[in-house]
Amino acid sequence: MATTIVNRYRPVVQPRLPAAPTEYNAEFIEQYSNILRLYFNQLDNLTGVVLGEAGGRFIRFPFIAASDGANQYATGDNTPTIIQWDTLDVSSGFTLNVNNTATAQFSGIYKITFSIQFANDDNVVHDAIVWLRINGSTSAADVANSATIFTIPARKSAGVPTYVCGYSEAVFQLNAGDAVGLWWGTDQAATSGGTTGIYLDYQAAQTTPMAYPAIPSVIGSITFVSALST
Repeated sequence: MATTIVNRYRPVVQPRLPAAPTEYNAEFIEQYSNILRLYFNQLDNLTGVVLGEAGGRFIRFPFIAASDGANQYATGDNTPTIIQWDTLDVSSGFTLNVNNTATAQFSGIYKITFSIQFANDDNVVHDAIVWLRINGSTSAADVANSATIFTIPARKSAGVPTYVCGYSEAVFQLNAGDAVGLWWGTDQAATSGGTTGIYLDYQAAQTTPMAYPAIPSVIGSITFVSALST
């Protein structure tokens, strides 16, 4: 029997209706009516739950949230570089791939929200740009109007970077099987232990001078907004 909708207790399924006799039968009509009454009562009860106060908690949409626990460096000045994710926090309807993209299992309109911990250890102000690409690693895969520019002030002093939280979001369309990646670039790319400039900074959890959790170099999520327009 086909499942119509699921509540917190059990699926509400279409009833198996008995075959009608060739001649009128009052007992059959009563049985038939009782089956339909019970089914409609279940639908009424379910509607009351879903449409009632906080009923949305019984509905689950596709989503993914991930983060990264390491410093990240662009592959060069003004060179597009995919943002890395080493931790899948939660997901449903998505897979996190080894190439740092996320593949959607269902078509729809989605929204990405991200927070990037930019650091500038150069004594000159620099810019960083972040955008989306779908199903590719060249500009042909870029999502229109998905880019955001962040201006990172010069370092505070030698060995003391300036930090900027780069937060933004974008709404975009995915078909089932599409893989989306978050990319970035900067006019001055830092290198590990070498050239100064912009990089994505990770910091482990601290206990002094006060206790606080780790700061991911990047953290983000993709949530379902709507089905595709027909």
